[in-house]
Amino acid sequence: MNLVIADLVQRFTDPRTGRLATVLDGLELRTGEIGALVLVGPSGGGKSTLLRILAGLDVPTAGSVAFDGVPLPRDEAALRGYRRTMGTVFQAYNLFPHLTAMENLVLPLVHVHGLSRGQAVERVREPLERFQLAAHAHKRPAELSGGQKQRIAILRALVVRPRRLLLDEPTSALDPDMKAEVLEMIGELRAAGTEFILVTHEMAFARRAADEIAFIADGRVAFHGSPAEFFAATADPRVRGFLARTLGT
Repeated sequence: MNLVIADLVQRFTDPRTGRLATVLDGLELRTGEIGALVLVGPSGGGKSTLLRILAGLDVPTAGSVAFDGVPLPRDEAALRGYRRTMGTVFQAYNLFPHLTAMENLVLPLVHVHGLSRGQAVERVREPLERFQLAAHAHKRPAELSGGQKQRIAILRALVVRPRRLLLDEPTSALDPDMKAEVLEMIGELRAAGTEFILVTHEMAFARRAADEIAFIADGRVAFHGSPAEFFAATADPRVRGFLARTLGT
């Protein structure tokens, strides 16, 4: 994928004060031809807001975004079609609590993507087996571990066969063992050629999985480059401070 973002601005009205808050402030980014972009940076810097725009869930106040030379649509009808081509995973799982894991996977295939129930069930069988989740297919979310729930959430995004996966801190609420399960799954998808954009604080995984890393702070891209360039960017005080906090150095 190739991503070009020009002068991207996003403002929201603060419900507490009624004032406009600027979350993205003229953000600029131009990637090479890459398979994996990782977004890192301090909390509140604008990463999740940017990911929601890239997913077609929010429309920016100003600026433009283009994937592979195709501008992101801005009208709701076109955005609905665009969203069907993306797989988006957030840290809160967003699984339906009254449905089994299997039904959580089947539901969007039937009701959003127009497959028959038989076709949908057939499509999800292989990935459930591949990621050692078949034994849990008939459990409801309350019966699953955090790692299992997040892997089901990733599978739900994957089985629609999206053009790319967008993941927002998919391991932030997990303990180390569960975190390792989810990162292993994302690593396998990456090795298989799945394109993704990932927001994470897992620096070791970012170093291993990313083609490019964008460091976002104060609503702008403060640094952008390869993993090697990013981890060597100790001259930049914001990057240096962030790495010291996340790596404990």
